[in-house]
Amino acid sequence: MGGPRKLTEGIPEVGQRPDPDYPWYEDADSSPGLRSPKFMDSPLKVSYRGWWTYPYYSCISRKWLTSYSVPIPSPGRHGMKGYLSLDVDVSNLEVNQCEDDHLGSYSEILVLHGTHKCHNLTSKCVYRSQLGLTGWSRGSYQCKCRPGFYSPHHAGIFNGTIVEIAWQEQETNNSNAWSTIFRCKQCAPGCHHCFGPEPCLATYNWPFRTAILSFSVFCVFSTLALIVYMYRHKKLKVFKVASPIFLAITLVGCGIMYLEMAAIFPVLDKYSCIATKWTRHLGFCITYTALLMKTWRVSLTYRVKSAHKVKLTDKQLLQWMVPILLVMLIYLGTWTLSDTPIAEDIKDSTGLRFKQCSYNWWDHSLAIGEVLFLAWGVRVCYNVRNAESLYNEARLISYAIYNIALVNTAMVAIHLLIFPQAGPDIKYLLGFVRTQLSTTVTIGLVFGPKVLRVLRGQGDQWDNRARSRGVTASFSLNGIGLVPEEAPDLYQENEELKEEIQKLAAQIEFMKIVYMEVNNRHLKPKSGSYFTNLNTPGAVQSPLAKSGCLLTKSPEDL
Repeated sequence: MGGPRKLTEGIPEVGQRPDPDYPWYEDADSSPGLRSPKFMDSPLKVSYRGWWTYPYYSCISRKWLTSYSVPIPSPGRHGMKGYLSLDVDVSNLEVNQCEDDHLGSYSEILVLHGTHKCHNLTSKCVYRSQLGLTGWSRGSYQCKCRPGFYSPHHAGIFNGTIVEIAWQEQETNNSNAWSTIFRCKQCAPGCHHCFGPEPCLATYNWPFRTAILSFSVFCVFSTLALIVYMYRHKKLKVFKVASPIFLAITLVGCGIMYLEMAAIFPVLDKYSCIATKWTRHLGFCITYTALLMKTWRVSLTYRVKSAHKVKLTDKQLLQWMVPILLVMLIYLGTWTLSDTPIAEDIKDSTGLRFKQCSYNWWDHSLAIGEVLFLAWGVRVCYNVRNAESLYNEARLISYAIYNIALVNTAMVAIHLLIFPQAGPDIKYLLGFVRTQLSTTVTIGLVFGPKVLRVLRGQGDQWDNRARSRGVTASFSLNGIGLVPEEAPDLYQENEELKEEIQKLAAQIEFMKIVYMEVNNRHLKPKSGSYFTNLNTPGAVQSPLAKSGCLLTKSPEDL
């Protein structure tokens, strides 16, 4: 109605026109029709005989009233016999200017909901009756900053009465306090609650992370190039006796482990956490299982106590390897579908938040299984610590397995004890160090000597040192030499036959000399022959010798 006005109340006199300032009287000059703008509008499609006035405050009764006015028509066709006005006390109603949250009192006036002057985008209206204060007055509310916003004034809580005054002053261009002082400011990105413009999220050193990721991607392509290089030279002895199929599987697992750095590169979310779990655990399982299968075959061959040679083909080892990988795939798939890993907020040492993949009993159960798997691998490597193999591959693979177990154990200790509240860049660097120390070192130990021999032109030559220690061409890391499912290699078979013939010739020569000594006692051993002086260290006494002659060379040394 244009703002509050004070009128002197009085009883209208008969025969005089009522004062048009009274809200319940018709103003014939401004409202020629029956409906006065001073009355509230009726709902649509509803017909009333009378009209309700807007609420007004009666100074005499000191109450808020609203009046219902209805004309009393005369018996005739035209004219009006009287006029009835009924005043209703509405002082017990509540003026709630905040939005209707369906939790207020039944006595609230619905039409006044949403008439507050708070900034809806940055602050929220709170009705003061919730604070124990009620009253029929404008501004009976407070404006509080919403989550994610703050104000340097009044701790972010503004009295509604003052906000109403500031809004009126802004409407009349007298002040801009409503849009400056009473408007909350947005917090720094990622802040759910704040009291100032200070940041809440940890910063990421993207050039540093990009450099690490680039090197990891280079390692992935190097691994793929090494697979191609190995298959181009797979007929060389240095690769053939080491099962190229298992070498390729090892490299594939290493490439998957390198991809973990790409999964944890961005700000983590649900999908990057899923990729992190899969690349880390699946790559570890593939690499470690391939190396362990080769070492386990050596263990079975080395510990055999019969004259019959144990032959375990690559196909048999693959049949044992597939169930292990299948169990890992089922576990990771069930984990992903039933309890999808998510990124949760954690704080660094300075209180800044960043995302990290959640850890629960799925992680702990898988970690326990991997620890037991590592322990079994260490035991197998310990059993073959004295086993001889061509190109010394059994020992190098043992070193690689020891390294994997040591690096993973050390990195867990570093995360938990030394850097429990490290920032995102430190954690990314630790992941890179763990990947390089476990994966790159494994590739260097297993494939480095092989590639070096090929580059020197010795990839198709037998390991003379191993052969001098009694390791024949038919014995390799696999315990079977060439795999039987491959086409027979005549050159390899000739080499093996030559070795057997040399052994037999040496034994015949040995027996010939021994029996010559028995039948010819006057002969004396020559210097440098099979028998020499007793003073020779490490010599073994011949059972047929009587004059202190010793056996210093075995037939295999020939």
